[in-house]
Amino acid sequence: MLPTFQLPCFVLLAGLAFSQPPDPPVITFTLDFPGSQPEHYSLRVQSDGAAHYESSGKISSDSDETDSFDLDFTASPAIRQKIFELAAKADYFQKDLDSHHKNIAFTGKKTLCYKDGKRSGESTYNYSSQPAAQELTSLFQNLSVTLEFGHRLHYDHRYQKLALDDELKHMEEMARSSPMIELTAIAPILQHIIGDATVINVSRARAQRLLERAGIH
Repeated sequence: MLPTFQLPCFVLLAGLAFSQPPDPPVITFTLDFPGSQPEHYSLRVQSDGAAHYESSGKISSDSDETDSFDLDFTASPAIRQKIFELAAKADYFQKDLDSHHKNIAFTGKKTLCYKDGKRSGESTYNYSSQPAAQELTSLFQNLSVTLEFGHRLHYDHRYQKLALDDELKHMEEMARSSPMIELTAIAPILQHIIGDATVINVSRARAQRLLERAGIH
């Protein structure tokens, strides 16, 4: 039988051995906008870079077919640093972000949520006049644009390969006027297209140029 003075030490060591590290801080942006493409999406980004995107809605404006999309990816250090800096400037969404101005067009129900081991905050709004919230909203919406390109490319590659070229052409035109953020998140589908000999060469070349423009080799 162990001496009684050893028991607290044993219990302490056992607790240390099986203790779990705290969950990293996380920020979530959600948008619900019936009639838009997509009608719903949610972006979740952790401080360690682990990120998740999900969306649902019509696959295109001229289609009645709906589709859902889920993607796990790693947010780049620059993007996640920007996201958490803006969250701090917006007081971690612990105050009402909605401007409550009248006669502002509805552009979707947006929700920003922050959570870590010490604090949490959440605010839902249509339009915010708070500068950090405005910038964060724009960042998440631009990120969704990139990820939805990946969504449509994945769908087209699986079901209608001849539609790939129009989508990739649109991406190239957009990338020329304004750099697409976090293109690395959809690099796997672009690389899959490049490596697929059943895809026409012009489409494969477009996918290759997009990766090169983003500095991905």
